[in-house]
Amino acid sequence: MTSFLKQIQKWRWIRLYMRVWPFVKPFWFRSLLAILITIPIGALDAVMTLSLKPFTDTLVLSNGMKTPFGLPLYVIPIAIVLFTTLQGIIEYGATYLSTWTGGKITQEMQKRLYKKLMDMDQSYYDTHSSGDLAQRFSSDPGIACAGLLNNVKMFTTRIFSSIALVCVLLYASWKLALFAIVVLGLALWPLAYIRKLIHNIVAETVKVAARGFTVFNETHAGSKTIISYNLQEYQKNSFYELLKRGFKLSIKGVQKTAWLTPMMHIIVSFGIGGAIWFGSYLITSKQMTVGDFVTFITSLLALYTPIKGFGKSVNQMQISFLAVERIIEVLDYQIPIRNKKDAIEMHPIKKDITFHDVDFEYKPNTPVLRDINLTIPKGKTVAFVGNSGGGKSTIVSLIPRFYDVKKGSITIDGTDIRDLTLHSLRQNIAVVFQDNFLFTGTIRDNLLLGKFDATEEEIQRAVKMACLDEFIHELENGLDTNIGERGSLLSGGQKQRVAIARAFLKNAPIVILDEATSALDNKSEAIVQQAIDNLMKDRTVLVIAHRLSTVRNADMIVVINEGEIVEKGKPDELLAQKGAYYTLYNAQFKKKAAE
Repeated sequence: MTSFLKQIQKWRWIRLYMRVWPFVKPFWFRSLLAILITIPIGALDAVMTLSLKPFTDTLVLSNGMKTPFGLPLYVIPIAIVLFTTLQGIIEYGATYLSTWTGGKITQEMQKRLYKKLMDMDQSYYDTHSSGDLAQRFSSDPGIACAGLLNNVKMFTTRIFSSIALVCVLLYASWKLALFAIVVLGLALWPLAYIRKLIHNIVAETVKVAARGFTVFNETHAGSKTIISYNLQEYQKNSFYELLKRGFKLSIKGVQKTAWLTPMMHIIVSFGIGGAIWFGSYLITSKQMTVGDFVTFITSLLALYTPIKGFGKSVNQMQISFLAVERIIEVLDYQIPIRNKKDAIEMHPIKKDITFHDVDFEYKPNTPVLRDINLTIPKGKTVAFVGNSGGGKSTIVSLIPRFYDVKKGSITIDGTDIRDLTLHSLRQNIAVVFQDNFLFTGTIRDNLLLGKFDATEEEIQRAVKMACLDEFIHELENGLDTNIGERGSLLSGGQKQRVAIARAFLKNAPIVILDEATSALDNKSEAIVQQAIDNLMKDRTVLVIAHRLSTVRNADMIVVINEGEIVEKGKPDELLAQKGAYYTLYNAQFKKKAAE
């Protein structure tokens, strides 16, 4: 039994369907019913072709008006209409059930994939474009389910239709039937090679489609940059190149597969032509009746017609298989940053955050941080300064586990952060970025992301502490003002203050400020800095500073250069040492004085 199952695993399409089974299982009854009712759809094709024999023999040979069963001849056309009507009703039921089931399975897949997406580590987002994410997590489930159900429905209908029609062929003339079946096998034989021919083309086509999603996303998100740098022509040319590439792939696919359908037509025409010639001989030699011949030819046409067009669906089937494979690839992805089985809840910080011999790298063998040893006492403000690309942002990104250290450890009150649950760790940390992401909706909607059950009093206090109150009062709808996608209707300073108010509501004991004022003008910076000063009170704060003027009051300055700590101490102490911080300080303030 085990060896049999292993053999089944080698059959690609069965293996893929087995992986999809957990999504089908909750709806197995309707799924099975949707498949089972396709059986009579195919079988009724044979009933209608079989009815032509008594009709033709009675009308042509005996010139009578009654069938061999004693029924009036007009009963047969009426029966055909009734059978066709019944077939149509069943077809509608099958389509409705398969659509309902397909929608539910797609929905469950999308839920599972989105849950997986929400659990992904930051490195996954770093290495996958927005277009690829949209393709994998949104489009692929629909493509996979449509292909899955349509393939099963088509296969079931065709197989039972073919079995029934072959039985009719054998009943009409076993000699002609053997000839027809041989031709059928020859017509289907090339399909075994099509998958190998188009697999790479289909995979590349999906990549081009994903890139198309990315281009549209970038066009929307970067619209101001495109306009200000007059990049319209550049963007159009880039998109046109993408369309050109997609067109070439589609033509290449046609070159490799378009021969299949006409070749099947040719092979089938030999089968039909041969059947007519051989059938004529059998009629003249009294080995079969005209009714048998009409029934045979009609059944043969009913059997061959879908076969001739079968090649057209191969490409779509391949796309469905690829979509299933991509879904499985996502579901099988092992998320590196996740809770340990025995992870514990984090409590508010009591002593300190400590880096012990920490090394980190984004890419193998390309160190970003080396031998970082640092203790950040509770309630203190530590500022990280240094040249761009030195590793400042990377250091603070390791604390909420956006990434995990490659060597060493980070502890909070002596507990390795990898031993804490991710939710409790991140619940104790508030981050204000240089470019904070605001969601589509109102100011209130974005504030409540810090604390969903915040009271009106808590919201108003957060607004006041973030220096937003004067701005809010000027708005007609106040906190219920829509801010557009990504806060596009707000200025940079206003967005920063909304993010700070959100951090206030979260009320986390650890605050990370990642160059929160570096992109603002002097006036906006002064207001935002006041809001930041309010946020920093009575908290453990890690500041990444581009402007050294913003960290003069820090309890400790840590100078990072080429991934290493080269200096650390109080601002006045570092200035007195006339080392790396002294050089940075003088360079920045001399430049400011010169301006």
